[in-house]
Amino acid sequence: MELFSSSYFVLFLIIVIGFIIGRIKIKGISLDVSAVIFVALVFGHFGLVVPKDFQNLGLVLFIFTIGIQAGPSFFESFKKNGRELAILATILIVSSGIITFCIFYFFGLDKNLVIGLLNGALTSTPGLAAAIDSTGSPLASIGYGIGYPFGVIGVILFVSFLPKILRLNIKEEEKKYKQEITTDFPEILKKHFIVENENVIGKTLGELNIRFMTKAVISRIMQNNIVLVPDSKIIFQKGDIIKAVGTKEALERIKILIGSETITEIPTDTNYDVRSILVTNKDVVKKTLGQLNILDTYHATITRIRRSGINISPSPSSKLQFGDKLIVVCHKDNMKDVSRIFGDDTSKLSSTDFLPIAAGIILGILVGKISLNFDSYSFSLGLTGGVLMIALILGRTGKTGPILWTMTGASNQLLRQFGLFFFLAAVGTSAGTSLVETFQKYGLELFIYGILITLIPMIITTVIARYFLKLNILTLLGTLTGSMTSTPGLAAVDNMVDVDAPAVAYATVYPIAMVLLIIVVQILSLL
Repeated sequence: MELFSSSYFVLFLIIVIGFIIGRIKIKGISLDVSAVIFVALVFGHFGLVVPKDFQNLGLVLFIFTIGIQAGPSFFESFKKNGRELAILATILIVSSGIITFCIFYFFGLDKNLVIGLLNGALTSTPGLAAAIDSTGSPLASIGYGIGYPFGVIGVILFVSFLPKILRLNIKEEEKKYKQEITTDFPEILKKHFIVENENVIGKTLGELNIRFMTKAVISRIMQNNIVLVPDSKIIFQKGDIIKAVGTKEALERIKILIGSETITEIPTDTNYDVRSILVTNKDVVKKTLGQLNILDTYHATITRIRRSGINISPSPSSKLQFGDKLIVVCHKDNMKDVSRIFGDDTSKLSSTDFLPIAAGIILGILVGKISLNFDSYSFSLGLTGGVLMIALILGRTGKTGPILWTMTGASNQLLRQFGLFFFLAAVGTSAGTSLVETFQKYGLELFIYGILITLIPMIITTVIARYFLKLNILTLLGTLTGSMTSTPGLAAVDNMVDVDAPAVAYATVYPIAMVLLIIVVQILSLL
């Protein structure tokens, strides 16, 4: 058919069929978006190939959005779990190298062929480049071609079925993960207190510096039956009632400083308003609440910040992020001005600025091409590594001058899915062209060796991570796909969960695994 000569038609046909198959559930298990690559393998076998340009386009879009999303939490995660994840990545790469050496040593296979097999089993293009450079043999490419198909499929299947094998419920594990995150941001409470402490009577709110001393926020004060919004010049009088917002510990400190808790609540003053305001003004992103100084300017108090579903107790040093939801208390006359400062424009949450995306990808490509020479070999991050590193940095930076690097959740997800489908379709058809041929030429034995190199290191890493390091399954899945440098594997995991834990772990270990594999390749070539 003439239609099948069109790469565009083939591309979207693969996506449609993959979608349909991916939604089929057998005993509650489905391939979901990963079905696209299996459909693509079949198409590739019959000679229908999606051009590599689509693969690279999809790859940079998918990796860039992953990096942008993971960037804000990547560096904190590395500080928190970086050592553990680095150890696991090292175990996986070193064990794969040892298995490869054993295959070469005990079964007498060509060393160059086995080195290529190693890189195919771990789906590492930078590793293959290092192998070709160090061996100078075409056998490395052939070995890569044999190991690559199962390297792609095997990781997808392993991470897809691992929760079932371990008898874990992904949704329950997500709840546990969210609870762990919440411990870093304790629940925000509100209570009323009576001014009784003689040490605070007669002093101004500014003199007491309550926010600094207690970490709580005074949202309202009732003095002589008049409701007031906090002002640094307000003088505390005995019997005043204050409303404080903060963590349990912060409110306990308020009680010690001010006086006893009371059930008497400050009535709502019709002149004052409590409103939820969205941060959509790029000019205030990355600025602290102290820099904005809305308390002195508008007599407005921010009682809490809601970010990614978590309530955060504000402080003068709190930096605002795009999309933050602020709870603001101030006089009705000033509320419009306060809203204008922060933006409060919901339409901006659904819009996407493509300038930062294009600029970020360009920077990533350029960084990936930077090559470091070490005598007999050279090293570069490559397309994936360069784009990922830049995206992580930009995601963490958030804003540079007028350019806002972060993306809304909806925009990120749409662009990620778009890139993902392109990538899986192209990778699948490319691998499918050589799947049967290489199997027939080199037989089942070599194919099995590739399977062993793919599976055994993941099994070893899983056992150590779960039963010795007690790593949660979400982080483990990201660690496995990152250590295997498997973007399709991450794609499969990404569609299984609703949290960013796997993406953060993937981004943490990916550079480590890539560098370690190149070193292992160099060592094996010298043996």
